[in-house]
Amino acid sequence: MSSFVQGFLDNDSYFGKFMTKLGIIIGANLMFVVFSIPFFTMGAGLVALYHVMLKTLRGDGVLNPFSEFWRGFKNNFKQATISWLIFVLAAGILYVDIRICDQAGGMMSMMKYGAYAVGVILIITFSFLLPTMAAFADSIPHLIRNSWFFFLRRPIQSVVILFFDIFPLYLTYTDLTMRPLYAFLWTMLGFGAISMLGSALLVKQFSEFLPSPEGDEAADPSADEAGILEDMRKLDGF
Repeated sequence: MSSFVQGFLDNDSYFGKFMTKLGIIIGANLMFVVFSIPFFTMGAGLVALYHVMLKTLRGDGVLNPFSEFWRGFKNNFKQATISWLIFVLAAGILYVDIRICDQAGGMMSMMKYGAYAVGVILIITFSFLLPTMAAFADSIPHLIRNSWFFFLRRPIQSVVILFFDIFPLYLTYTDLTMRPLYAFLWTMLGFGAISMLGSALLVKQFSEFLPSPEGDEAADPSADEAGILEDMRKLDGF
């Protein structure tokens, strides 16, 4: 019986690996909450979350989430902060435009659907820019282009990622009775769990264009993909 319990609790067992990853998610999530207290740093915190999760999945699954989060935060701070502030500003402008269209009525109210379309494009861009920025070194325009490449490359998978990026936030906003529970879950592991899910769905795609964790060369992409991603091969594998 003791050997069974010892094997069950061993770090190499399924339970041990699950608990290790759960600890990484919770640790990185707490770091994100603390580092997001100044609102303008939230973008860098989100990219750092993806950095931790992608590195966990590409490595042996064991790392220090606190030091790794700080590394991802520091390395991506400038680009992530600029992208986040642009996203917030654009979202605010769209919100004001939609409110104006609703109040104006008539033909003017139809223009809000154009704003909704722009909003969808904005959400897709930002949702896929975060993990792409965490994985690859490039300029912001090229990272945006490449994030759309990954979005369009696996459309069904991309819809799943968007669903889990958006629906939990929508549920938290609309379900007032459960909001205290949601607040606890977001604080403990919510952001980290969503970034881990997105990373798990994207890591195979990313790995095709990155050196292997052991230091070998990445698999060569097709000719078309090599042209699109020529600048993305600069990174040394997270």
